[in-house]
Amino acid sequence: MKASQIYDALTHFAKEKLPAFIWGPPGIGKSSIVKQIAKDHDYEFIDLRLSLLDPTDLKGIPFFDKDNLQAVWASPNFLPKDPNSKGILFLDEINTAAPSVQASAYQLVLDRKVGDYELPEGWSIIAAGNRENDRGVTYRMPPPLANRFVHLEMAVDFEDWKRWAYQNGINPAVIGYLSFDKSKLFDFDPTRNEHSFPTPRSWEYVHKILHSGVSEALLHEAIAGAIGKENSVDFLAFRKVMHQLPDIEAIVKGEIKEIEEDDTKVLFALCAGLVNRLKQSSDKAEIDHVLAFSLSLPPEFAIMLVKDMQKNAIHVENAPHWDAWVQKFSYLLA
Repeated sequence: MKASQIYDALTHFAKEKLPAFIWGPPGIGKSSIVKQIAKDHDYEFIDLRLSLLDPTDLKGIPFFDKDNLQAVWASPNFLPKDPNSKGILFLDEINTAAPSVQASAYQLVLDRKVGDYELPEGWSIIAAGNRENDRGVTYRMPPPLANRFVHLEMAVDFEDWKRWAYQNGINPAVIGYLSFDKSKLFDFDPTRNEHSFPTPRSWEYVHKILHSGVSEALLHEAIAGAIGKENSVDFLAFRKVMHQLPDIEAIVKGEIKEIEEDDTKVLFALCAGLVNRLKQSSDKAEIDHVLAFSLSLPPEFAIMLVKDMQKNAIHVENAPHWDAWVQKFSYLLA
């Protein structure tokens, strides 16, 4: 399932208090989706790593109640207590926990309680973990625990990632490069013994490295530490192409009306830069200037640019040049 489909499914599951488990390789954004759901719906969010716990940490520790002459369980303070609260209890990397700890989660997942503790009514449980064939440190999930979840397999989808990247202001060089070579968004082979490899998470690191102020002399090694040396060389070569771009501000202001360029790397970078620039402004004249400029682009890039604008709520349909654009490219849109 794509990230957007996982988001939709988990949103409904959270409302119905249906336990769900997200499976997928490392670095593809499993935990980010759950955090986003909590943020979008104003839920509290607790990220609980069972691999860091002992069985008694989850169930609690028994102590003797002298007044009632009985043993009671002191539940852990990291579990939600407020009966009126709403939230998501996220059991991340649950299958990296030792089997004895996973067993402690059985009752919590299915019956929403463990020992004397009961999960408040407004809380839902979502778990996530890497697959066994990803060669991470995992334990086989016991069937009784596995049967307590609805299991969803998450896959990497470039269009979903690009939508997220624009929304989060990811560097145009990263968006342009991955638009040029989509296969580099996720290139993980569990049989290769690599410390660094491209994933959606490591590309976000590249974005942060670019904005960290690290010197150009150290940039290659820094980026190689996130996505690998070969990928770093390729990305930085693409980044140099961006110096060939026409002045994006001049295009947005209508001062540059056309371009004669056949280097696809330049065009991918240009489209990413224009969308990022328009996201910072709601000026209808600027939108129309870009739309008019797109008429000079090769058809596939003109269509990609306008589709990316639409996906980012940049409204082109009422622009003066919209009719001319549709007339020119309608044969490709049918």
